[in-house]
Amino acid sequence: MLGTIANTGAILMGSIVGSTLKKGIGEKYKTVMMDSMGLAAAALGINSITEAMPQSRYHVLFIVSLAIGGLIGTRLDLAAAFDRAVGKISGGSNLSQGLSAAILLFCAGTLSILGPMQSALQGDNTYLYTNAILDGITSTVLSSTFGVGIVIAAAVLFCWQGSIYLLASVIEPFITDALMNEISLVGGILILSSGLGILGIKQIRTLNLLPALLVPPAVIAVLTAAGMG
Repeated sequence: MLGTIANTGAILMGSIVGSTLKKGIGEKYKTVMMDSMGLAAAALGINSITEAMPQSRYHVLFIVSLAIGGLIGTRLDLAAAFDRAVGKISGGSNLSQGLSAAILLFCAGTLSILGPMQSALQGDNTYLYTNAILDGITSTVLSSTFGVGIVIAAAVLFCWQGSIYLLASVIEPFITDALMNEISLVGGILILSSGLGILGIKQIRTLNLLPALLVPPAVIAVLTAAGMG
């Protein structure tokens, strides 16, 4: 768990440093920082999409995943529940927008999924240490824009990676390159969606699409069991 602890600590540290910087930044500079973060999220999402889409073995699975995931998320109204929970903490600021982007950036990436497995099964924390550096920088920028509330994402990441770490021996046989590629493709679209929202281009209730990440594992498991994977 050492790598996960380091990754969590990097987000905590970055959030504290970034929120300290936020206090001395004028409004016009905060606007620039928010635009920069939106562009960065959009670029990371597009990069993930363009890398994963050519490698996809299931060419329409990402469309099916978004459709089914969106229906489930909207039925549960995950975005509204998240906004209410964060609103109680932040007093009605735009923290929920930044926090949803942070959670996606920190948890939906390949390093954040494979890292805990590599740590548990091989005792190698290389992926997680690399992820810690990236997440530390990202959390600093995010918290300089949205405030110290970004630290909540550290708790989400710890639970996410901790669960993968504990279940590593069980789920390891199912984490194939094909599955990781499909998850990266859907995750990239969700990160792009967050970026568009931060930029004010299109406000998409991205958290209502979050169940889409669960569809590829379910579909691929069914296809594999049927001998079609």
